[in-house]
Amino acid sequence: MDLLDQIAQIFADFVNPKKRIFLGYIALSALIALGFLVVRRKGARGAWAQAVKQILDPKVFLSRSAIADYKIFVINRLFSFLISPLLLSQVGIATAIYFALHRVEFLHPGQFSTLNQPTIIALFTLVLFVVDDFSKYLLHRWMHRFPLLWSLHKVHHSATTLTPVTVYRVHPLEGVLYTLRSIVTQGSVIPLFYFLFGSNISLYTVVGVNVMVFVFHVTGSNLRHSHISISYWPWLEHLFISPAQHHLHHSTAERHFDKNFGAALAIWDWLFASLHLSKGETSDLTFGLDARENSSEAQLSVLYLQPLRDMARISKRLLRRLVLRPALRLLALFRSPRSDPKA
Repeated sequence: MDLLDQIAQIFADFVNPKKRIFLGYIALSALIALGFLVVRRKGARGAWAQAVKQILDPKVFLSRSAIADYKIFVINRLFSFLISPLLLSQVGIATAIYFALHRVEFLHPGQFSTLNQPTIIALFTLVLFVVDDFSKYLLHRWMHRFPLLWSLHKVHHSATTLTPVTVYRVHPLEGVLYTLRSIVTQGSVIPLFYFLFGSNISLYTVVGVNVMVFVFHVTGSNLRHSHISISYWPWLEHLFISPAQHHLHHSTAERHFDKNFGAALAIWDWLFASLHLSKGETSDLTFGLDARENSSEAQLSVLYLQPLRDMARISKRLLRRLVLRPALRLLALFRSPRSDPKA
C-alpha cells in the first residue's frame, strides 16, 4: 500500500455513508442549521449571510480544542489499523450463540420463518437499530458511572468547542470498548434472527446503511457535536435526543451532569430517569470538564497519558480495597493469639 492509499484509508470515513461524518451528512446538517438560524431571525435583513457566518465560525473550527479533535482523529485511525485484527470476531460470537440456541428447549430453527419476508426484514431492521442504540446508552452511562471508565471518557468531555469530528475525540481504549460493544450487539442479534426466521434475513437499507441509521444521520446527527443548538418539542425530546439535549450532556453546569446519555433515542433516558429537556436551558452553555478534573482540552500527551495514570491509580485503590484488605483480615483470623505475659 503506497502513501496515498494509506492517507485515503485514514480519511475514508468522510466518504463512507455508513459513518456519521460522511460529507453528505455534514452538508445536510449544515443546511438544517442554516434553515433553523434564518427562521429564528425571522427573515431579517442579512439573515442568510449572518447564518452562514455563524455556521462557519473559525473561532469554533480553528480553536485549540477543535485542532486537538483533528489530531486525535488521525492518531486514533492509525491506532485502529493496528488493533482491529486483534479484536474479538463478530463471526465467532454469532456462531457460538447460534449453536447455543439449539440447546434451548422451547426454541427451534425457523420457528417464525412462515412470516412474510417484508415483515421479517422490518423486524430485523428495527430490532437491530433499537438493541444497538440501547447498548450505546448502557455503555455511555457506565462510562460516567464508574471512575475507571470515566478516566477514559473524560477525554471526550474535555472538548471546549464541539465540531462533527468531536465524535471521534475519544481515548483509543474507549474506542476499543465501543468496537467490542458493536461486535457483541450485532453478533447476538444476527444469529438470533437467523435461527428463528431462517436464512433469508436482510435489512431495509439506503446506500448500504440501515434505513433507521440513515434517517438519524440525514436529520442532523452531526449537529449533536456542533455550536448550533437546535431543540425539539418537549414531547419529541422524550423520544429522540435533540442536538440541544446532547449539548446539555456536554455542559459544565452541575444540573446537567449525568443527563441525556442516549445516542439517537431518548426513551432510555426517559425510562431510567436521566432525561433532561432542553427548553430554556441552552443559552450561554460552557462545554468541557469540571474545574476539579485534571485534564487539558488540547495537550495530546495529557489526553492520551493522563487517563492511563488515573486508571492505574484507581486500579491500585480497588486492588487494596477488594483484595489486600480482605486478605489481611482473613489472615488475622488464622493468626495464633499472643500469649499473655502475665499468665
